[in-house]
Amino acid sequence: MLTVYGRRSSFNVQKVIWLVGELGLAHAHADRGGDAGGLDTPDFRAMNPHGKVPVIDDGGTVVWESHAILRYLAARYGAPQFWADDPGDQSQADRWMDWGQVTLQRDFLTGVFWGGYRTPPAQRDEAAVAAAVDRCAGHMRLIDRTIAGNRFFLGDRLGLADIVLGTHLYRYFGIDIDRPPVPQVEAWYRRLTDRPAYRQAVMIPFDDLRGRLAF
Repeated sequence: MLTVYGRRSSFNVQKVIWLVGELGLAHAHADRGGDAGGLDTPDFRAMNPHGKVPVIDDGGTVVWESHAILRYLAARYGAPQFWADDPGDQSQADRWMDWGQVTLQRDFLTGVFWGGYRTPPAQRDEAAVAAAVDRCAGHMRLIDRTIAGNRFFLGDRLGLADIVLGTHLYRYFGIDIDRPPVPQVEAWYRRLTDRPAYRQAVMIPFDDLRGRLAF
C-alpha cells in the first residue's frame, strides 16, 4: 500500500496527491505537519531525517522531497504519459519542473504567497512583495507564450510539468494581486480545474492561512 505523509494544505504535498490521483493509485493518507505535528517522532525521522513533508512509503520504498517523489511515481507507475523512455524527451519535463521549483515557486510561493498573503500586514515587506509580484507576472507571460497552441503544458496530454507548474495556479488566481492578461494560462487553468484529481488535491480553500505565518 502506498502511504502519503503530509498536511493537505501543504503546496508540495498537493503536487504529490494530485499525481497520485491522476495515476489512480490506491493509497492511504497520513496527516503530518502543521497542527497534526508528528514530524519529530523517531518513526518519522527514520523515514526523513530532515523532518519535512511530503514523504511517501510505497510498500517499503520510502521517498522524500516532492520532486523526487513525483519522478519516482511517474517512473514506476506513469510511463509513458508521465515518464518518457527517451532521456531527451524526459528532459523537457525535467527542465520545467526544476524551473518551477527554483524560480516560480521561489517568487510566487515564498515571495508573494508567504511574503504577502500569509504575513501579517505589520510584518510585511511591501516593496519585496511588489517586486515578487512583478517577477511572477513575467513568469506567467513566459508560460503563456510557451503553452500557446497546447492543451496542456507540453502538448496534448497532462504531464509532470503540469503537475509542478499547475499547482501554483489555484493560489495565483485566488489572491488579490495585480496579474497580467495571460489568456493561454487562464485556458490551461480552466482545463486543470475540470480534472477531478486537481479539484480534490489542489483546490483546497486557504482563507485560514491569511496573515498566519505558523503552519
